Amino acid sequence: MDEFVRKLRGGELGSLPGVFCVVVIWIVFQVLDHQFLSPRNLSNLSVDIVGTGLIAVGIVFVLLLGEIDLSVGSVSGLAAAVFAVMNVNDGLPEWLAVLAAVLVGAAIGGIQGFFFARVGVPAFVVTLAGLLAWNGLMLHVLGASGTINLHDRGVVYALTNRYFHHTAAAYGLAALSAAVFFLTSYQDRRRRRAAEVPYRPLAEIALRTGGIAVIAFAAAYVLNRFEGLPLALLVFLVFVVGLDYVQRRTKYGRRIRSIGGGVEATRRAGINVVWVRVSVFAISGTLAAIGGLFLASRVASVGQTSGSSILMINSIAAAVIGGASLFGGRGRPWSALLGMLVIQSIASGMLLMGIQTTVQYMITGGVLLAAVVLDSLSRRSQKTHGRA
Repeated sequence: MDEFVRKLRGGELGSLPGVFCVVVIWIVFQVLDHQFLSPRNLSNLSVDIVGTGLIAVGIVFVLLLGEIDLSVGSVSGLAAAVFAVMNVNDGLPEWLAVLAAVLVGAAIGGIQGFFFARVGVPAFVVTLAGLLAWNGLMLHVLGASGTINLHDRGVVYALTNRYFHHTAAAYGLAALSAAVFFLTSYQDRRRRRAAEVPYRPLAEIALRTGGIAVIAFAAAYVLNRFEGLPLALLVFLVFVVGLDYVQRRTKYGRRIRSIGGGVEATRRAGINVVWVRVSVFAISGTLAAIGGLFLASRVASVGQTSGSSILMINSIAAAVIGGASLFGGRGRPWSALLGMLVIQSIASGMLLMGIQTTVQYMITGGVLLAAVVLDSLSRRSQKTHGRA
């Protein structure tokens, strides 16, 4: 607890503002409409966050470098269009069409990363050009029809329409989450203790595990009251946990954060900055493509409005609102999940109340501005306390 208070005084707010936003939004909308926290609405909410959330996870990695990727919306739309044309129009096997779509996203990200890291073109300019170019290519790929409906028995369609109805699935995932968190925390404690560096007391680990268990089992209870555990949510959590491990527990992840903290110092340490930058943009493109497939699955089609600029704005906003810093060096894949909960909760509440989308945009814009202001103030406070 003392460490937590010390971090707060030093300006390290982390995900606290995002958690506060979710709690306030849920309380306000539940008071205004009692259907907001119903099992059906929360289950739909857990699926709605996945497509854009995956794109936002890629944005988190780019933000860790202190850069931005404006092309993710167009890349997601293009990847979905490539899949739909190859699978529906040309009759290629679904797995091959999915692989081609994901490879398109990865290749685009790598190309943009090359122009940024090797050629020296600012990432803002490269990805802004990509936003326009890839959107135009998507329209060209779709052709005159403009809209392609997906097969309702395909794997991609099932991504957001498949549920594990047995209650053991959701409760099992909740128990596994708590167990994995405790074991990894305990192992980290042992390593830090052996290295004679500060470590968390067992009581704190137990308290954190208990908190996660309560949240996980409450979520499982709510999901089981509707259709059960959604496949989309399970896939999203696997991506978030896996990429969070990569970011925090591997040399590659530490190199990404190091570049965000200072490029020149990282280069002098012997790290291949160009390769890391290119690979991060490739990750962003890959996750944009996968997110595009989930978004196409949600509406069971790919059309000219796929990959709109609003998608790009929401993915960036989700990453920032969830706690990723625009200044680089701070952020986790969990930031994308938390930020998407904020944005999609606002959208869901507005829809239930019949409020126009324009109001939703204004509220989301206000929340984003508040998050950026907090990020700036936090960074200033950290500099004052010698932490940045």
